Amino acid sequence: MPMPNTIPAGGADISLSSCLCCDPLAAMPAPGHRYAGARLASRVPADSGPRTRRRRGAAEKGPHRIDVHHHIIPPAYLTLVGAERIFRQSGGRVPPAIAAWSPQGAIEIMDECGIATAMTSLSAPGTWFGDIAQGRRVSRECNEYAAGIAQDFPGRFGTFAALPLPDIEGSLREIAYAYDVLKVDGVALMTSYDNRWPGEKEFAPVFDELNRRKAVVFFHPTTPDCCLNLISNVPDSAIEFLFDTVRAVTSLLYSGTFSRCADARFIFCHNGSAVPLLKDRICSRWNMDRALFEPLVPNGPLHELKKLYFECAGSTFAECFLPLLQMVTAKNILVGTDYPWGRLSIQQTLKGLQQQGFSPAEMRAIERDNALGLFPRFSGR
Repeated sequence: MPMPNTIPAGGADISLSSCLCCDPLAAMPAPGHRYAGARLASRVPADSGPRTRRRRGAAEKGPHRIDVHHHIIPPAYLTLVGAERIFRQSGGRVPPAIAAWSPQGAIEIMDECGIATAMTSLSAPGTWFGDIAQGRRVSRECNEYAAGIAQDFPGRFGTFAALPLPDIEGSLREIAYAYDVLKVDGVALMTSYDNRWPGEKEFAPVFDELNRRKAVVFFHPTTPDCCLNLISNVPDSAIEFLFDTVRAVTSLLYSGTFSRCADARFIFCHNGSAVPLLKDRICSRWNMDRALFEPLVPNGPLHELKKLYFECAGSTFAECFLPLLQMVTAKNILVGTDYPWGRLSIQQTLKGLQQQGFSPAEMRAIERDNALGLFPRFSGR
């Protein structure tokens, strides 16, 4: 995981009037509490809508953006998995920004930053720790918690369900429950599980079912077991998150999953990490062995890469957008903040996006309309 949102160096002009990551009094709730940080409940009512009083740093036209990369830490996740596993790279210490998260506090910051809706998901390491029963229980309880937030705060939160991959049977059951009972908006997967990447044959039943449901599949980067603690004094997330995204995309591409599952929509984090920069090298494999790959990728690799969606959390810099825009257009880009984990504040992310030279029409597409194409039920916000 990257470091939580913090105050930027140099005193950048951002509003911190309710910045939870800077709250020295933040603490995790008791396991029985439904929401973390419930002490904020009295500050924002459950039916909270956009504020009429614009705060410093808020969008001029009020909340309109859709953030597809917003993390939650359900109390059951901490209880069942343990902080030492979830926050391995911080020695099991729960960062204040995570400890203080609550839907009420998140809505307050969303309003300040012009965000109408946030799609919630678990960050790495997800819900799989080698035990089938635990994986199923953790996924179910986290999904019910997330769906409860979406129900309690209509229009402000969407839900990406967690699946207990590589448990195929459990994942298929959870897909059915998540879509048919909880009415989720998509699923959130890690880029790898147990040193296996998502294009492997054993995962095909899950992707075929997601394709049948025309699902939105959000991939969050993680560190595979083979690449833990490779470099002294460098967190795994600094390097491995980028390249595990490359592995996942390449696996899904050359297994034929992208081609076969054409009705599913796939979102990758951080402007695709290193995928846009390496696209020519990734695509070259198809020409080197066309007899093998043409049946799997009949329209060619670049055709499949151009269909993907990419969110911009932590990556709103020219050096990230230049290679991405050589592969896709603004129609494939979504707003993501990685809140409350992101290495940039929400304000920094949005300011960086606004400095990339997109036209007003492109900005509207990136900030809202592209996401509405994936999640039309939020069009009324």
